[in-house]
Amino acid sequence: MSQKFKSKSNNSRRKFIQNTSLAAAGYFIVPRHVLGKGYVAPSDKLNIAGIGAGGKGASDLHEFSKSPNVNIVAMADVDDRQAVKSRERFPKAKYYKDFREMLSKEKNNIDACSISTPDHTHAVATMAAMQLGKHVYTQKPLTHDIWEARMLTQAAKKYKVVTQMGNQGGSGDGVRRMKELYDAGLIGDVYKVESWTNRPVWPQGIASPTGKFNIPKELDWNLWLGTAPMMDYNPGYLPFNWRGWWRFGTGALGDMACHIMDPIYRILPIDFPESVECSVANSWSGFFQETDNPESAPAASAIHLNYPRKDGKGSIKVSWYDGGIMPERPDELQPGEAFGNWDGGVLFIGTKGKLLADCYGENPRLLPLTRAEEAKAVPETIKRVPEGHYLQWVNACIAGYGKAETSSNFDYAGPFVESILIANLAIRSHGLKNPNAKGWEDKYLGRKKLLWDAKDMKITNFDEANQYVKRQYRAPWSLNV
Repeated sequence: MSQKFKSKSNNSRRKFIQNTSLAAAGYFIVPRHVLGKGYVAPSDKLNIAGIGAGGKGASDLHEFSKSPNVNIVAMADVDDRQAVKSRERFPKAKYYKDFREMLSKEKNNIDACSISTPDHTHAVATMAAMQLGKHVYTQKPLTHDIWEARMLTQAAKKYKVVTQMGNQGGSGDGVRRMKELYDAGLIGDVYKVESWTNRPVWPQGIASPTGKFNIPKELDWNLWLGTAPMMDYNPGYLPFNWRGWWRFGTGALGDMACHIMDPIYRILPIDFPESVECSVANSWSGFFQETDNPESAPAASAIHLNYPRKDGKGSIKVSWYDGGIMPERPDELQPGEAFGNWDGGVLFIGTKGKLLADCYGENPRLLPLTRAEEAKAVPETIKRVPEGHYLQWVNACIAGYGKAETSSNFDYAGPFVESILIANLAIRSHGLKNPNAKGWEDKYLGRKKLLWDAKDMKITNFDEANQYVKRQYRAPWSLNV
């Protein structure tokens, strides 16, 4: 909590929580015998506020409340209809429409915030909480834009708060087992990775919804739009389908890559890609249509990113597929053997073999599956997270900044999400035209390989694509570290 907003009582309560946390074993921070009645006094718990109380916000708050060391003290949601379940579950929590009002009025009662809004509000809500010294758990993808991810990474260091992005697989056993198998040298040097998902399971590749509708009395439409441009209310966007519209969401890749691609960035010696190229499929377009729908993510896409290895041993090509497009099935898999699971999967291809896992990095296995005995012989060397992703963050908040690890802190999640959003930049640039084109290929330069300068956050060979690095917020919204 920042010095500006500390009260003596809050400071004492925080010190008590931290001291008891460091003395405890596991995630039951205060031993039962200390209090004598098998519970932690409400005044000595971590006070969490929810920014977004419906949908994923409701399930996130419920997960946090499973810890005996958590109070859900406040929540904000722009749509009263979505907040019903959370308000019933946490009747003592103060309820607001505007998270800015909640942070202002409850700043001395809040230790940490859970941010579970549509993607376009993640950055401003997370930054506002961090600037008050609040620890933050922000749902994936961390941000809507590349620039926002860089800003949140910097802000987390500046304000010295405990951070976690909500890609739960990052705390799973699967990704840790994958790294153990990789480190044991069983697949050699990885030179290619394939990743895919069944998403979207919401509308994409369609024309924008039309029609005039009355705004429901329970909804503050202006607040829901937040940083996005002002537009008429349409029920086609919410509560779920906003994911497919660029003003609000980040499409199939933004929704699922943080789960499926996490093992790639967590295990391999890569940082930022040096180039990206893509192809897309839209249900409304044909070969001769000059532009894609600028408002909606495509129905399907295939993206190819090239990463220089940080150890100087060449590069690694990472591919992503969504909308029903799949990579080639490995020869080592028999016809009845699963290639990932329903949500997707990831395949590491190395000089000595292949390593396959499901969504979230679950169920890692060497290919062919007859190599299972080799895998069993590899010992566990990496610490697991038995308490899970949510309570890991809770415990780290209680311990205090710099005292405990989180699996997807912003030092990791920020650069990871930047890489994912570079792929979205390529998708959005796909239909852009080069105004100085002399021929057909040059005209559609946005459909060629784009070269990325990670330090300066820019495409160096097609400047028109850089409009997707940082979007313009609607006044009065802003983002300043």
